[in-house]
Amino acid sequence: MDRINRFFNDKNEVSKDAGIDYSQAGDYLEAVKALSRTTYQSLYVINYQTKGFEYVSDNPLFLCGKTSKEVKKLGYAFYFQNVKAEDVEMLIKINEAGFKFYDTIPVHERKLYSISYDFYLINSRKNLILVNHKLTPMFLTEQGQVWKALCVVSLSSNNSSGNVVLSKDGSDEIWKYDLAADAWERSEKIKLSSREYEILSLHASGRTINEIAEKLFITADTVKFHRKKLFEKIGVGNIAEALAYAKTNKLL
Repeated sequence: MDRINRFFNDKNEVSKDAGIDYSQAGDYLEAVKALSRTTYQSLYVINYQTKGFEYVSDNPLFLCGKTSKEVKKLGYAFYFQNVKAEDVEMLIKINEAGFKFYDTIPVHERKLYSISYDFYLINSRKNLILVNHKLTPMFLTEQGQVWKALCVVSLSSNNSSGNVVLSKDGSDEIWKYDLAADAWERSEKIKLSSREYEILSLHASGRTINEIAEKLFITADTVKFHRKKLFEKIGVGNIAEALAYAKTNKLL
């Protein structure tokens, strides 16, 4: 339990007597379960009052050979068993920095924010898998603390752990966390040109370069030119990585 408490502090620990409007939750888990049936991503829900997981989907990506019930029972202990040791320390640091930042946000805007970062899971075969982890608040206490949060886990399009980004729904402004400097830096979301968006969308629907060229009334070489510019813009090497990046960063 002492190790688990390293993930909690005065910014994110919800006391048992905290003011909470319990009616806001309703039967929300049915909606989360329905969502989990429609996505390849893994979903789980954190309850900051119980310091545990309230729901874990059956998607095996996040389970590391365990059942969803086993991961739910483990809660934060799962990280100490199945995350690369140095990345556990990184997650604790990100957790602290993220909630400090969150504490500066006006209460009425807090549900609009989400945080994204990458870390290595150790699967049942002892192989390292780099995953992307997104967390967004679902329900708040009356004081504005996060009571419950939805977490989404997918394969990362990056090549290393870290890559911490805070974003606000409906805003082009993002904040990137510099782990070494322990500081947040303001930036802007990457914007695709209309042609880049068209080509990426058509690739996402399964079309080939020649089919995209025919659809857009341009040459295959023009499609390749725009793809190359897109890859350079978002820092990927191929269309599979570009599509993964687009899904992770809501470009499509």
